[in-house]
Amino acid sequence: MIDINESVMQFLLAFVVVGPLLGAVAALLPAPPGLKGKSPEQAVLRHGVTVTGAVLIAAIVLALGFDHDQPSEMQASTDISWIPALDVRIHLGIDGISLPLLVLTALLTFLCALYSYFKLPAGPTPKAFVALLLVLESGTLATFAVLDLLLFFLAFEMVLIPMYFLIARWGGEGRSQAAWRFILYTLLGSVVMLLGLLLIGIKAGTFDMMALATDNGRPLTTSVQVIAVLAIGLGLAVKTPMWPLHSWLPDAHTAAPTIGSVLLAGVLLKMGTYGFVRILLPIAPDGFRTFAPYLAALAVVGIIYGSLACLALAKQGAKGDLKRLIAYSSVGHMGFVLLGISTMTPTGVNGALFANIAHGLITGLLFFLVGALKDRTGTTDLDTLAEETGAALYGKAPRLGGLLAFGAVASLGLPGLAGFWGEMLALFGAFQPADGLSRPAFLTFMAIGAFGTLLTAAYLLIVVRRVCMGALPQDAPKLTDVRSYEFAAWTPLVALTVVAGLWPKALLGLSDPAVQQLLAGGTR
Repeated sequence: MIDINESVMQFLLAFVVVGPLLGAVAALLPAPPGLKGKSPEQAVLRHGVTVTGAVLIAAIVLALGFDHDQPSEMQASTDISWIPALDVRIHLGIDGISLPLLVLTALLTFLCALYSYFKLPAGPTPKAFVALLLVLESGTLATFAVLDLLLFFLAFEMVLIPMYFLIARWGGEGRSQAAWRFILYTLLGSVVMLLGLLLIGIKAGTFDMMALATDNGRPLTTSVQVIAVLAIGLGLAVKTPMWPLHSWLPDAHTAAPTIGSVLLAGVLLKMGTYGFVRILLPIAPDGFRTFAPYLAALAVVGIIYGSLACLALAKQGAKGDLKRLIAYSSVGHMGFVLLGISTMTPTGVNGALFANIAHGLITGLLFFLVGALKDRTGTTDLDTLAEETGAALYGKAPRLGGLLAFGAVASLGLPGLAGFWGEMLALFGAFQPADGLSRPAFLTFMAIGAFGTLLTAAYLLIVVRRVCMGALPQDAPKLTDVRSYEFAAWTPLVALTVVAGLWPKALLGLSDPAVQQLLAGGTR
């Protein structure tokens, strides 16, 4: 780690949040003649790579300058009065909970910009594409950095419009309907969430998340907490997505372009679960405890439902779409995250936060790989893919087949890879939930969740067998194997999946002190 002045840290965090927004404005301006390169289109795509790369570097420097001896304290804090009448402040800061999500967002957005520079999806002008990508990045990063309830809501909503247009204008078949379902579901959830946030702010007399977390719900009566958790939880559950509020997700993933699916799964879904941890657990603990068993029950239903849906799609002759299958798998994986949060224990919440990062890395890689398969074969239909590859992707494109198999075994939670630790800790948290929660009920949830891991292994191994394994026909044409730009975009995800699996302390050492402090009475 390096020693960086606090004012520099503040500047870096402000740049990480605001930089992409300024870059989006610049992307819409005419490029100076010296920067146009071969064409204006190439110049604006290069601009996207440059801005997201600069944001990633700033996020990495921020992580290096972070005081890892005190991860429970808010660092790089900026606190400026914005709307005095409502006590709304421009309050930014990071701790061991938000820092990994901040770096993950910057990394995935940069990799998407790099991938799009070489493989831009068909659609309107590259200027609009790059601008929307940067606005999306700014909103997501702000969600993980702001410490005011109303600013959190604004950042939470900021990502909806760019993602809507990325699906509706650059997506595939059924994109208009999928984009409308996405925007309607999330907007309706957000309206309810706003009412809950306003209720907390008005009753407590402040919207400052740090002050509210430190008070640990004491200014709020139990009835106010219950109403607030119900309202805010519904909005967050739609974005997570929690069963049965998930139905927008498979359509959105299936229709979205590759980078849209990567960012939707890798980053946007994390905004909902982050809200549960950052807002509801410390600010309304009594209200959350009331709903925790129901949240856990819905979580394990989502685990089983998502796995069974994937099994149905993976069956031969089922006309299953591989992108849709991975989308349903996200319902199951995020179920483990919600189960960990619902235990209200340091073990469970740490598992949820770890699973968040692991899911972003692994599912982001899987959507990149499925996009590459579609580019080569023109389809993501499992039956057609099996025919096109002769069920022998290992023989036709060995590196691509090997990466697909790696992503599958990482997703099923193979020990030694990132997917293992989060789900295991979430189950351990359910084994001994927090005081006041029914242990027999959570033991039942743990058993159901553990069964879900077996179903996950089943459908992912079926996919690997159908697409990757088998005898290669002699006259079978070769597929283009991994290209250099694909290798550059995917290697960091593979490497981090292995590192997080072999050295979980890198993440748990950051999150655990912050979670302990948060559950005990907020972040200092």
